[in-house]
Amino acid sequence: MRVPPRRVPATVSAAIALAAALLLLVVLACDAMSDDKDGKDDHPAPKRELFGAQCRTETDGSRVRAYCHNPYPGADAVALHIECARWWDIDTDTKPREVDPAETVRLDGRCWKDVARVWVSHRKVRD
Repeated sequence: MRVPPRRVPATVSAAIALAAALLLLVVLACDAMSDDKDGKDDHPAPKRELFGAQCRTETDGSRVRAYCHNPYPGADAVALHIECARWWDIDTDTKPREVDPAETVRLDGRCWKDVARVWVSHRKVRD
């Protein structure tokens, strides 16, 4: 007795053909994207400008102090922001202070009772 050869269902054949076509499209797309035109980049990455003083904050009870040092060639204006923990305590923001290159400044502030959050904002100083 002879066993007839097995046939693959049409849905399986269609799925295999579809997978092969998708794989071919992905390979062609990747090949087209990696095509480098004479080693030159049409869109070079924008030059990143170094900016911003490096600040550290200290909280001692209700008093806050921030030290900001600017290691970059451009000036930076920094301001200390203090959010107080009590609803009746007034949050404070210091006046922006210019930090010239290679300069360190100290910013002070306080709440009446407890401090909830502290942060320093930066703004470029236009020449």
